[in-house]
Amino acid sequence: MKVIKEHIKLGSYKPFYLLYGTEGYLKKLYRDKLKDAILGNNDEMNYSYFEGKDINIKNVAEVVQTLPFFSDKRLVIIENSGLFKSQSELSTMLSGMPESTIVIFVETEIDKRNKLYKFVKDRGTVSEMNGLDERNLKLFAASLLEQAGKKITISNVAYLLDKTGPDMENIQNEVEKIIGYTMDRTIVTTEDIDTVVTTQITGKIFQMIDAIGSKQQKKALSLYYDLLSVREKPMSILFLITRHFNILLQIKDLTAKGQASAEIAKKVGVPPFAVGKYKVQERNFTTARLKQALEFATDIEEQVKSGRMIDQIGVELLLITFSKKE
Repeated sequence: MKVIKEHIKLGSYKPFYLLYGTEGYLKKLYRDKLKDAILGNNDEMNYSYFEGKDINIKNVAEVVQTLPFFSDKRLVIIENSGLFKSQSELSTMLSGMPESTIVIFVETEIDKRNKLYKFVKDRGTVSEMNGLDERNLKLFAASLLEQAGKKITISNVAYLLDKTGPDMENIQNEVEKIIGYTMDRTIVTTEDIDTVVTTQITGKIFQMIDAIGSKQQKKALSLYYDLLSVREKPMSILFLITRHFNILLQIKDLTAKGQASAEIAKKVGVPPFAVGKYKVQERNFTTARLKQALEFATDIEEQVKSGRMIDQIGVELLLITFSKKE
């Protein structure tokens, strides 16, 4: 990202950019920064956009070969194409592209063995954009509020992130709701956050597992009924609970092996922001207990699918069994 900022500052660009990773907010932000810097806000004549896995690469090849009209640059943006996970002849088609054309690829997943990836990396700039760590997410949320003349304490910004989760676009949307709700008031309170911020289902699941680990049975069931009240399906909730227990088991194992948090985040597939919270939570469970919970959840799923148990009761049974005091 620093390299892209430098290119924009100098007004000197590479012919290819690949923005990839899990954080949609950052990819969109830098895509748009590059677009505005290269073409300005109103030059649609020299701008082409392709999206999806059914892109006709011959059409792309034709567009990138076209010289710009009344401008120094032509910009082509290609999003979510899957071209970095499959084989194609696009790299060959792009090899003779005029210097006036710049191509920006925006993808979620890539294969570094892919021919197109190697071509773009060799001739352009590749930037991986995944979730921020907890410290930078707090700074991000606080800065959005500060731009609107709002102040928030460290504890309250942490409380806000517990509700929103680590997705930056969701954080931005929820912060905008807070700004609108607080109007002329400067200080953002926990009451403001509780009133307008929507708690993500993953946040509810996290709270539910916390309640199970601390043997707060009533709280675990209350959170479950809250999810049912907003029409979340019991089997979807069971899937998320199972996934969460599986993450805790993996993190417990990797932590015992001395793996660093950044490496754990990559191996387990969770945001760097969340690893610390998972580490705290897994201490409430033994390895044996986590394995028991996973086996229990699998058994409930099988019984529900075979018609031997009602789905809502099955999840209740899981919560009651593992949150009861021994």
